[in-house]
Amino acid sequence: MSVLPRLTSRFRSRKMLALPAAAVAALAVVAPVAEAESAAQQPEWVEIWSDNFDGPAGSLPSADNWIIDTGHGYPGGPDNWGTGEIQEYTANPDNLQLDGSGNLTITPRRDGSGNWTSARIETQRKDFKPPSGGVLAIEARISLPNVSGRQALGYWPAFWALGGPYRGNYWNWPAIGEFDILENVNGINQAWGVLHCGVQQGGPCNETEGIGNSTECPGSPCQGNFHTYRFEWDSGADELRWYVDGQQFHTVTRAQIGDQAWNDMTSHEGYFVLLNVAMGGAFPNGVAGEGTPVAETEPGHPMVVDYVKVETS
Repeated sequence: MSVLPRLTSRFRSRKMLALPAAAVAALAVVAPVAEAESAAQQPEWVEIWSDNFDGPAGSLPSADNWIIDTGHGYPGGPDNWGTGEIQEYTANPDNLQLDGSGNLTITPRRDGSGNWTSARIETQRKDFKPPSGGVLAIEARISLPNVSGRQALGYWPAFWALGGPYRGNYWNWPAIGEFDILENVNGINQAWGVLHCGVQQGGPCNETEGIGNSTECPGSPCQGNFHTYRFEWDSGADELRWYVDGQQFHTVTRAQIGDQAWNDMTSHEGYFVLLNVAMGGAFPNGVAGEGTPVAETEPGHPMVVDYVKVETS
């Protein structure tokens, strides 16, 4: 795919040699102007929240920034977090800790009786949304659990956002909106981006599957390598966009889902951001074609998060 641009570049170079000197001088003036105009069109991002996960090895993430979810579901909410995942979330450093090198690790464990534990955190803030006519961006740099094959069956790491009104209600999903910025299952070299909205079954977002797309991680596998995962909510264009390493791979617009679903998920207070590694559940089971995790699934492979940030423009 890179051949055509190189041929085009060489072609232009040969044509430049044939241009009169005055034309070449004129082009030299036009080029910086065009570059300046292009730069002026780029949005100016303002960071409104971030966590670089600096701190001593073995410590928990900042309580000022994060809530640690525990158990098998929210109190009064659906069992198994509404997804069928089987692990128990804990605040144990064996499952959740800073590594002392500026990273957060979330590590699934299995005890001698076969019980799985892992971790899930969500931002204290639940009001992330774009300014009127502006753009909200949520981004993280993540290395997914470095495991594949049958040893990875059941792994379900995720970086995502839920509508603020879900907190304390737990039965208004998916109308309040869910942006899955990154989902990965079973150690496959694919990053999924998914929108959930509308009603519990079917509806404009084809629930419970949602509207999704996936892509391989550019340059190196998602597993064991850092990649940047980004989501943008453009309130001026009424468009949602998903990126991996700056490459856009998924888009959903207001026109696709209709005014009612769009308004339901965008007119409330905003969103909170989550990071977790689930084990088993509907998504990995559906992709594997069997129940997960399996006997061969290996515990102990962490999701490593370098940073999370939220920006607006």
